[in-house]
Amino acid sequence: MDMRVAKSERTERLGEICKFWLQGRCNRNPCSFWHGETPPPPQSAGYRHTKTSSESVPYYNSKAVLISKSRVGSGIAEPVQKPLLSRCNARTPSENNPKHNSKAVLNTKSGQGTCIPEASQKPSLSICKYWVTGNCTYGDQCRNLHSWHNGDGISTLAKLHEHKKTVTGIAFPAGSDKLYSGSTDGTVRTWDCHTGQCANVTNLGAEVASLICEGPWIFVGLLNAVKAWHIPTASEFTLLGPKGRVLAMIVGNDTLFAAAEDGVISAWRGSSDANSPFELVASLSGHTKAVSCLTVGVNRLYSGSMDQSIKVWDLDTLECLMTLNGHTGEVTSLICWSDFLLSGASDCTIKIWVATEEGPLKVTYTHTLENGVVALNGMTDAEGKHVLCCSSRDNSVRLYELPPFSERGRLFARKEIRSIEVGPGGLFFTGDGTGLVMVWKWLEETKVAASS
Repeated sequence: MDMRVAKSERTERLGEICKFWLQGRCNRNPCSFWHGETPPPPQSAGYRHTKTSSESVPYYNSKAVLISKSRVGSGIAEPVQKPLLSRCNARTPSENNPKHNSKAVLNTKSGQGTCIPEASQKPSLSICKYWVTGNCTYGDQCRNLHSWHNGDGISTLAKLHEHKKTVTGIAFPAGSDKLYSGSTDGTVRTWDCHTGQCANVTNLGAEVASLICEGPWIFVGLLNAVKAWHIPTASEFTLLGPKGRVLAMIVGNDTLFAAAEDGVISAWRGSSDANSPFELVASLSGHTKAVSCLTVGVNRLYSGSMDQSIKVWDLDTLECLMTLNGHTGEVTSLICWSDFLLSGASDCTIKIWVATEEGPLKVTYTHTLENGVVALNGMTDAEGKHVLCCSSRDNSVRLYELPPFSERGRLFARKEIRSIEVGPGGLFFTGDGTGLVMVWKWLEETKVAASS
């Protein structure tokens, strides 16, 4: 009597599709639910249920579902296999490549298996995070990049990884065989260009917010101060005046400008004082928020701020000539290139400004990116083509050929690249949020064409 009741309940359930079979992991034999795309017709007198092949398989799981048609004779019938294959659209490389397996292809989320056909996906322009750690099993068939860059004409010379936090400045003094880098870990490191080894570490006890070089001097932006190092004599001076972190520095017209978090730009010029070779000559006010970037060109100083504006200053009189309002986000980087001003901002745009007959600068072109701009720099290749380097918040640097803004390649990092510095002989350097300094080289000699 009990057996007849159980049989009746199983017959009623045959009108429902087995959810575990749909996921390829039903191991009941026999199963009281239907193993097929559509349920059978309602039970009626004279109707007799016939088991599907899947019900006779001793152990039915996801591995069996991914077996190809050539193995149907092993006990897995086509009617069972087709529903899953129709959802996947095509066989995956894991079925033919020993490096791929069902675990790598089946992504289980909330208990539901999703088969992703690698062959149907377009190549990605992202670096493979498993390749970075040496654990990618896809090899050449991986859809993500197994390289720190893509595009022709670029090679990686060295990876200098001693900093513990974000690299905020890189300097390569002319004629020197030493490279300098500053970081928010509070140190400035000196690198030997011949060996690639760190030759010296200076612990400043505070975050390095910026670092530049000019002639025989290295300038380091700190909290409420600028450190000035004279390389030939190893002498050190502290320049006071800024309020907050010094986020950017530039030298123009024999004047050192330092931009601080309080929105003020401090200016120093040479002094005959034996105690300090620099004298604070002016404080340029006008921005309502922190000044984040500076550049100079055509006897002008340009400052970009978190207040979304760019101010233009006369290098001789240090007076503000005009304010440029074109961005809708923080202005993060500025460079002058010939008669043009290029600005990048967190609003995901790069704008090109040019002087007009009326006087004020006007935007002549706007290039839109998918992510906010972090840093800009530029150079000219051996053929005279201008290449703009644009770091963005997707942890990459895009290399654009100007003026068409066609992309020539990308550089990749684990975190945002905050620093881009151009050196001689086709060398350039990047520093990212992990503390890594990368040394790159154009395969053909390039010339520096822009200052940042």
